[in-house]
Amino acid sequence: MRMPARVLAGAAVALLAAAPAMAQDGPKIDTGDTAWMLTATALVLMMTIPGLALFYAGMVRKKNVLATMMQSFAITAIVTVVWTVIGYSLAFGEGNAYVGDLSKLFLSNLAESWDKPFTLGSGDAAVATTIPETVFLMFQMTFAVITPALITGAFADRMKFSALVIFTILWTILIYSPVAHWVWHPNGWIFALGALDFAGGTVVHVNAGVAGLVCALVLGKRVGYGNDNMSPYNLALAVIGAGLLWVGWFGFNAGSAVGAGARAGMAMLVTQVAAGAAALAWMFAEWATKGKPSVLGAISGAVAGLVAITPASGFVLPVPGLIIGVVAGLAGFWGATALKHLCGYDDSLDAFGVHGVCGIVGSLLTGVFAYGALSATTATPDGYAGSFDQFIIQVEATAAVLAYTAIGTFILLKITDVIVGLRVPEDEEREGLDVTQHGERLA
Repeated sequence: MRMPARVLAGAAVALLAAAPAMAQDGPKIDTGDTAWMLTATALVLMMTIPGLALFYAGMVRKKNVLATMMQSFAITAIVTVVWTVIGYSLAFGEGNAYVGDLSKLFLSNLAESWDKPFTLGSGDAAVATTIPETVFLMFQMTFAVITPALITGAFADRMKFSALVIFTILWTILIYSPVAHWVWHPNGWIFALGALDFAGGTVVHVNAGVAGLVCALVLGKRVGYGNDNMSPYNLALAVIGAGLLWVGWFGFNAGSAVGAGARAGMAMLVTQVAAGAAALAWMFAEWATKGKPSVLGAISGAVAGLVAITPASGFVLPVPGLIIGVVAGLAGFWGATALKHLCGYDDSLDAFGVHGVCGIVGSLLTGVFAYGALSATTATPDGYAGSFDQFIIQVEATAAVLAYTAIGTFILLKITDVIVGLRVPEDEEREGLDVTQHGERLA
């Protein structure tokens, strides 16, 4: 089993490309890299609040707008605390091939290391950075925040807020943190397998998308689905949210280089190219099949491209990025329309149709289009290039995350259901979650 010396992105994969500045007295914190990572962290946090909050809120009915925004806002607070107490330790503690240890519980390790450059892992597999661990863990926290927030799009309009709180805590600890460890920690078994995931194709998007599908299936369809008018209340909010997601995604992908270097620049470029190509692909597909290009379709297409380029962003050149974007736009359109109608599930805001489907597309195409020079290091001078073998590795990693997340999410939903129940009563759902869950309504 080969041990990849790749860059740790999203969670860690991109670090070796930029070796730490060395002085006679050891590695130093690089202020330029640290400044960029502080900025990238803020950009990724912006993706959830207000980006995703506005994007999702603009697509639900008026009676659920506040409740939908509250879900993103509350998850940001919940995961922040969970990550501080135990999540970060389980994801990035040494541990074993499957989960981290408790050495970073309550972030107690920072008392001695807060002003030193951070090294992930130990021994021959260790990956050194030029930033302090405080910045690294904050960057990773923003990924942990947005992932369960993405899931909420699948069960919009019908889950109890109390169920959301319990499910988010359990899911972050038992699903997100172990998967992040598998993929991004040098001890993780998927990292050791050689799978490439620069910024979260499996950890964030396949993870959230599959969990969303399971949620939609377990909770069932919304009352009136297929009969009532469920048109978005305010697409202008959704457009603003999509724009914030697009801009914030530069922190998501370029920030995963964990430094302000050439690889971050390439990641930013291919992110823009893929998003634009996917927006056009979805728009023209909808234009051809339905007669008009919709605003909702255009913004959904852009998000589809951003999702698909995420795992590939630090591994591919612009033309492959363009191809990935086109494929993602078409795949997302299919996932949000034909696939959903064929299977008959109610994925309210297409969490699986966009994030699940396009996350899988991006993860697999990374194994096809990876350009070796982008990930080349002294230890691996040829880097990691696309090949049939790499494609098979990507299939194995994606399938493993898909299976673990599907089974684990189902179990956690059942546990939550026993504790507080999952779904609001029918009369409360008809009245709307703004009033029944939070006692407030839009004017």
